Order: sequence, then structure tokens, then C-alpha cells
Amino acid sequence: MMIRGGLRRCDWVGAEELYVEYHDQEWGVPVYDDRMLFEMMILEGAQAGLSWITVLRKRETYRQAFDNFDPEAIAGYGPDKVATLMEDTGIVRNRAKIAATIGNAQAWLDIMAAETQADPLTEVTRAGGGAFSNFVWSFVGGAPIVNRWQSLAEVPAETAESQALSKALKKKGFRFVGPTICYAFMQATGMVNDHTMECFRYDQV
Repeated sequence: MMIRGGLRRCDWVGAEELYVEYHDQEWGVPVYDDRMLFEMMILEGAQAGLSWITVLRKRETYRQAFDNFDPEAIAGYGPDKVATLMEDTGIVRNRAKIAATIGNAQAWLDIMAAETQADPLTEVTRAGGGAFSNFVWSFVGGAPIVNRWQSLAEVPAETAESQALSKALKKKGFRFVGPTICYAFMQATGMVNDHTMECFRYDQV
């Protein structure tokens, strides 16, 4: 358990201020905003094969490089833009991940353009979410799954819910959305509360 300023935190939190700030202010807080959910999905996909702190350090340059994660802008990227991105040292210069980001933006737009379901989840709608928010949150019944982990060793890498979300996203055309990436996305956006019980953020989120 990482202790700083007299507060107990999850074991995965490093000493770097950026990591501590992310854990204390963002990780595990329920997110219903469609655009923010898209951003987090792209960043989690960018993390594949890397550490999360590496992606966090590049987050601001990612926002600059990818038009503040505007799916409409990203969906229109062509070869020239891809070439520019491949030269940008501020992001993960992986052609497959860049192509996936463009494709994922197009898939996100398709979901947003789809007709609203006849019976949207009340909790999600009240929170201001739209079609994409409704879609991803439906895999946890519209409300966070609150786990009761005593230690980091108990936290799974994937769950039945993340497997189902991964399968559904792939069917919609998303890439870099395997079950493990989807579970990390669910943890980050508060679809599950995976703060360990001794962490001061467990009850807060």
C-alpha cells in the first residue's frame, strides 16, 4: 500500500506526481461523457505493450496530435496526417495503433449516429451520457460494479463483463480492444471500482 501525505493508496501507484494525481483525481471515477470515454478507450489501446505511466506522460501531446480526441476530425484522417503522426515523438508511433484510432473514431461515430434504444438506461441518461455511454455502460447494468479487493493480487486482468464488451466493440469495428484493455478501460472510467479497500479513494468513488 503506497502511503503519501498520510493517505493510503492502491499498490500500483508509483511515487511520480503525475501518477499520484491521476489515481487521486481520475482513476475509478464514473465517466459518462461520450467524448471522454472515447479518449480513454484510445489511450488504453495505446498502452498495449507499454506501461500506463508512459501513456500518461504523453497524454497532452496525444490531445494536441489527435485534435483533442475529436472523433469527427480523427475519422477523416488520411495518409498525409498518418505520416505526420508517425513523425510525432510525443505519441506512441505505432502505425497499427494510429490506424486503429482512426477506425475506432469511425466506429464511435456509427454508434453515436445509431437510433437511441427504446429503453435507455435511466442512470446513464441522467448523467448526461449519449449513445456511446449507454453502449459501454450497458455491460455493467448502467452502474459501477463495486469490488471488495484486499490487495492488488486479487484484482483480475479481465472479467466476463470485459470479455463481453470486447466482443461487442470488435463487432462494431473497434480494434485494440481486447478483454484486458477493456477491463483497464472499465477500471479507469469507473465502470468498476477496483480501488483496494484500504485505499482512501475506495469510498470516495
